[in-house]
Amino acid sequence: MQVSIERCHHCGACVGSCPKNAIYLNDLVLLFNQDCNRCGRCVKVCPVAAITMEAKA
Repeated sequence: MQVSIERCHHCGACVGSCPKNAIYLNDLVLLFNQDCNRCGRCVKVCPVAAITMEAKA
């Protein structure tokens, strides 16, 4: 996942949407831990489109 720190308003919608509890919100950035399975729920609920799926290599 990629997060645009310029767009993110730290609303927490993504944190609440994660079924794996893999997203952590701190004062500066969103952090995704190893439990993230790239389900995309956080991308869908972000009201400002700050989270995107990064391209697979």
